[in-house]
Amino acid sequence: MQKAETALKVASFLLETEAVKLRPDNPFTWSSGWNSPIYCDNRVTLSYPLIRTFIKKRLAELITEHFTNAEVIAGVATAGIAQGALVADVLELPYIYVRPEPKSHGMGNQIEGKLKEGQRVVMIEDLISTGGSSLKAAKAVQEAGGEVIGMAAIFTYGFEQAAKNFALANIPLFTLSNYQNLLGIALEQGYISASALQTLSDWRKTPETWGKVIS
Repeated sequence: MQKAETALKVASFLLETEAVKLRPDNPFTWSSGWNSPIYCDNRVTLSYPLIRTFIKKRLAELITEHFTNAEVIAGVATAGIAQGALVADVLELPYIYVRPEPKSHGMGNQIEGKLKEGQRVVMIEDLISTGGSSLKAAKAVQEAGGEVIGMAAIFTYGFEQAAKNFALANIPLFTLSNYQNLLGIALEQGYISASALQTLSDWRKTPETWGKVIS
């Protein structure tokens, strides 16, 4: 399946399952404090077997294409844990997952599973916004002795800040679909109007100030 076809199909699935919700007239508030006309939770797709299978196979193909020497798959907690395990199973590779912080009890692990010194690791995320939490997980793998050769995700908002962050970290990022694909499909399938499309497009340009009154 061609990349463009995959991108549009994944975007359609996210809308169909309501993993993505679009509310340009009644914005969400993210934990960062940003106002947003979109909310994305790709874990919802796990409840749909056919869609879940499609996504894991496309992620596996993406890794096979771009990271042929991958030795370990690492899921980023929490949303990337299940996706990563599914992909590792398809590829028949070892699997680990990475917590945001080390556990405060027991062994105090931040990385669960067996990671050997020098192993080449591909990180799996469900969603990329600024990339901050994803790259923090990648750094934990690096500090534990792994070589992070790339990251794969289902969806990205396509923020310029994310592109800069991944470039600075020298970690290639590949995603199945993105915000522009989503908006095109949303308009085509009647999820949004043409006027809403403009609002949604404007948000991505300055998400940190969008919808806020500047005094």
